[in-house]
Amino acid sequence: MRSSLEELVGEYGGPDHGIEIRQVAGGYRMSTKPEQHEVVRAFAKNLKPPIRLSLPALETLAVIAYKQPVTVPEINDIRGVDSGGVIGTLLDRKLITTAGRKQVIGRPILYKTTKEFLMRFGLKDVNELPSMEEFEKLVAESFQAELIPAESAAADASATQPAEQQDGATGESTTAADAAQEGNAG
Repeated sequence: MRSSLEELVGEYGGPDHGIEIRQVAGGYRMSTKPEQHEVVRAFAKNLKPPIRLSLPALETLAVIAYKQPVTVPEINDIRGVDSGGVIGTLLDRKLITTAGRKQVIGRPILYKTTKEFLMRFGLKDVNELPSMEEFEKLVAESFQAELIPAESAAADASATQPAEQQDGATGESTTAADAAQEGNAG
């Protein structure tokens, strides 16, 4: 193992690698070579921070992504609440844009997702979004994963509680300790 590690340290120490493996505090750490500091700093400055969206914004964005082009009244019907403020936020963040006007009375504005939306979510196009069936399956698996620890915690809690017995004649429930005490008294 140590020989393999020393081989890696030597290999990454060469000029053709931008990172190095150094011995630090009794272990090893991979880090950027000092001569690459400015390149990494310039790259990091150009990175966009992750987008933080509220739940209503995510819901609205999902409706637009799946139903585009879509109008605000259609979004409101699907969500069941007013989405006007959220639309403004999504427009400001350039995740959605206008796609013309619907040819109906009132001519409401149509909205669609942008290239920025695709880039932020790592998609080639909107066809890469999971289908509704795939989404429902993912949600079911997620809930199942959350239920298993909760069920085992409930089972653990019931195992630590005193066992109750129900008296067939009166319907009263008694703990095992009560039953033992009655046995000693009678």
